[in-house]
Amino acid sequence: MISAILFGVLCLLMALGVPVAIAMGLSSIAAVTAQGLPLVAISQRIFAGIDSFPLLAVPFFLLAAELMTGGALAQVLVRFAAQFVGHLRGGLGHTNIVTLTFFSGISGSAIADAAGPGSILIREMRKRGYSAEYSAALTAATAIVGPIIPPSIIMIIYALQDQRVSVIALFVAGVLPGLLIAVSLMLYNHWISVRRDYRGEGTFPSWREALRNTWTALPALFLPVLIVGGIHSGAFTPTEASIVAVAYALVIGMGLYRTLTVAMLPGILLRTALLTASVMLIVAASACFAWVLTIAQVPQSLARWIIGLGLDPLTFLIAVNVLLLLFGIFIEPLPGVMILVPILAPMAAALGIDPVHFAIVVIVNLTMGMITPPVGGLLFVTALVARIPVSGVIRELWPMMGVLLVVLAILTLVPEVSLFLPRLLLGP
Repeated sequence: MISAILFGVLCLLMALGVPVAIAMGLSSIAAVTAQGLPLVAISQRIFAGIDSFPLLAVPFFLLAAELMTGGALAQVLVRFAAQFVGHLRGGLGHTNIVTLTFFSGISGSAIADAAGPGSILIREMRKRGYSAEYSAALTAATAIVGPIIPPSIIMIIYALQDQRVSVIALFVAGVLPGLLIAVSLMLYNHWISVRRDYRGEGTFPSWREALRNTWTALPALFLPVLIVGGIHSGAFTPTEASIVAVAYALVIGMGLYRTLTVAMLPGILLRTALLTASVMLIVAASACFAWVLTIAQVPQSLARWIIGLGLDPLTFLIAVNVLLLLFGIFIEPLPGVMILVPILAPMAAALGIDPVHFAIVVIVNLTMGMITPPVGGLLFVTALVARIPVSGVIRELWPMMGVLLVVLAILTLVPEVSLFLPRLLLGP
């Protein structure tokens, strides 16, 4: 009864266009009220959901990303990426992919990647003859690398839900899958560029110019190395790393690039506060929703049902991928991690699946939901930037989704893609 009310109210509210966090909160209240439990339990679970020290890393990583993008960082990274791939067939499309991949190591946010350097690249691609729909779709597909390459807000939230994995292990494990997605999209972009005659831009720059562009970009590119290296060496925790990232972003933005001014700080702090509030609202509502699921015995019943099927590890992973792909159509990655990981991760561990491998499969799968209608946030961001209907972006995205599904299959079937770097750098 309680589970029927919970999911019934949630589906109704989402169909009416209510934001996911609000829909989860109201559906939890409806279920608790129908069960006759005191409503004070809702407020307790909401506060318990965000009463976590590691969550302090979220606002600081968001602030570091805003500080790094506050000046001319996007242009610096575009020039750096263009010198390697800009002269190739479909060069500006390749530049888009490489730039957003580099930027992923700074922002940790798919939306930030699409709205920041993505907006610049969409405009440039349109000027050079690329269709607006293709430019927006390629930007949206590439932006999902943001939460996969460290630093990543989703990975921090995941580690809070599954104590078998650490933040640093997830950060390191996300590097190769993120690069695999980027390379796969570059191959697709080359194929499309040959078919549509999207040509390269200019020639390979002189060595002097290439060295100058690289030297200029190095301070920005060093940030993910600083974060991962500092955590791995024990110099600071993931939460402390986020504060170090803010200090580093201030130093290079104001002192080195000189593109960040004091007058820009109030706007940056306001945007960070709004982003932090939205993330924390989702985390709090998801924690409350997950608690109601628990008292409704949904995780326990689902676990018993899956165990009763007697699935082997590979079949279980395939079933989880199908479930997550369907789930991701309607739910954003953060609430998806909060709701599903406490249910699925213990079952994966019981079947002998490496928890880091399983985490990467889950994160990549749910992140792909950001480009699937009707909830996919990247669809609306890139369509808004390109000033085109969302339907045009979706039409160009379907083949790219096929490419991403192939990558997901590789990550599922070949655990070493996710586990090679953690084992190399962190040990077995």
